[in-house]
This record gives sequence, structure tokens and C-alpha cells, in this order.
Amino acid sequence: MKKNLLITLLLVMANLFLFSCSEEDGEPLPTSAIIHFSIAQKQVAFTALAINAKTYLWDFGDGQTSTEANPVHIYTDGGYYTVTLSVTGGTGTVTAESDLAVAVTPYVLLTGGATAENGKTWKLTAAHTKNDRLANSDLTFTIAKGAPAELPTGAFDLFLGMGEVYQDTYTFHYDGGYGHDVKADKAAFSGLVYQMVTTGGAGIVNSGGKDFGLCTGKFTPEAGATFTYVEKEDFVVPTVYGPGGKLTYPGVSTLNFSGKEFLGFIDFQRKVILQDISDKTMRVVMFMAASPDHLPLNTHALVLTFSVVE
Repeated sequence: MKKNLLITLLLVMANLFLFSCSEEDGEPLPTSAIIHFSIAQKQVAFTALAINAKTYLWDFGDGQTSTEANPVHIYTDGGYYTVTLSVTGGTGTVTAESDLAVAVTPYVLLTGGATAENGKTWKLTAAHTKNDRLANSDLTFTIAKGAPAELPTGAFDLFLGMGEVYQDTYTFHYDGGYGHDVKADKAAFSGLVYQMVTTGGAGIVNSGGKDFGLCTGKFTPEAGATFTYVEKEDFVVPTVYGPGGKLTYPGVSTLNFSGKEFLGFIDFQRKVILQDISDKTMRVVMFMAASPDHLPLNTHALVLTFSVVE
């Protein structure tokens, strides 16, 4: 708040200085405009810091406009908006723009918000973070036997020869629509046991990760697919590590998908945990049943980071 007041004060002082110089020189004061704003949830208070302005036209980026000098606007949906101010004065019309992030919730971070016409597209990042791991499907996702404590950059390509898993993309739309692209190989990152059970092995395209129960398998994305985001729930997962063959992950965010759709990794369990999300990255837990003797219980989990496709 103090920073915003300081900026406003400096701009006002600059305007007064220009006005004084113009009066002394006897020249017409050039029309100019700067946008100042403050955000509280979905309400934004705008101020036009303008010189020699007679009329104002605000475009709030959501289809709404105003001719007030200092309007207050309430956005219906959270998201990212480009606001345009056009002022007309003695020396013509000038335009200023500002980008706003309004009520940016995890759902907006995931989908790009109401103004993202093409949704927001993600893919597995090859630049793995320190939190990425091949884990056991226990409560704390401990490192799986034989797996590295931290996945090095390009691990699935470097060690398993499955670099194509970094290419597939997954798109989330604000209205709940979902889709992804399996690229040239027409295959998805998958569990080896899942492929053996569901296709008898016929669907396997690349078995380079078989020592870790991983492969790629043929998959045709479903048209008209949807997803469901739950911000907080107690998520029950079938796993060999839980009493009675199940564990409850309390108070987690989840993503679920229609039909046979999935995110990142296809196996028997398609509902996943969204552990963390920012504007550019998200970390997801995807479960895997790697033992045919314990089906349909999960034995492992992939904790992996996705990045935004620019």
C-alpha cells in the first residue's frame, strides 16, 4: 500500500511539473495517461493519472467498459485481464494498457482463467525438481527401492530411452473441458502391468522402463473429455501400504477425468493429487499398480512436475 501511494505521489508531482513548464512556455499541454489500480479479490479500483484529458474510455478486458475517470469494477470471474484506457484531450487521443491478475485461485492457475480462449496447456518437465521421484504409494511417498533420491534432468530419456513422455501435452479449459495430444508416437506414458492386463502387451510401444514397471502404450485421446478439480478432500486410494488395502490422504487437492482420460500417466488409478501449483509449474502425484499379485492395489506413485507450454 505504501509503495502504491508513493508511486501515485510521484506521478502527481511529475504532472504538476509538466503543467508548470507548459504554462511558462505557452505551449499546449500534451495529452497523456497512466493506469493506476488496486485489487481486492475480484474488485478493482482504477485511477486515470491523466494530463489534459477531457474524456475517458476504459475497457476492462471482460467485455465491460466505463467512461468514468476513476471507475471501480467487479469481475465476474477470476483470471488474467488486459485493461485499456483511452483518453482524449487537447492534443488528441492516447491509450495506456495494464495487465491484471484478478482473484487467481489454483483453478485459474490450472486453466488460465476465463479469458484463456484456448485453455492452458501443460507437459511433463524434463528439468525435474528436487521433489520429483519414483515413490512407494505410502502416506509420505518414500523413495521406491532402486530409484534415485532425486531425478536428474531428462531422467526418463537418459536412463530409460523414453524421452517422448516429455512431449505429450495436456490442456485444461476454464469451463471444465479437457484434452491432450499424444504426439507422433500415438502413445502415452503408462504402467507396464496396466498394459499387460488391458492389452495383453499388444499396446506397448516402448518398454525401456520395464525395470521400474514403466512403458509407453497406445492411446487415443477422447473427444469432448472433461475434468473435475476438488480443492480439498480426503482422498481414499487403494494401496498395499494401507490397512485393509487403502490409505486416506487428508485434505488434498485432486484432479479427476471423464472416461479413460488421465493426466501424465495412465494406469488403473486415474484420479491424481495436485500437490502444488503456480503460474508456470505444478506438481502431481500419479499412482501405479506395479504388482499383478496385488491388483487392483497400487504399489507405487510418480511424483512429477509439469510446466506450462508457452
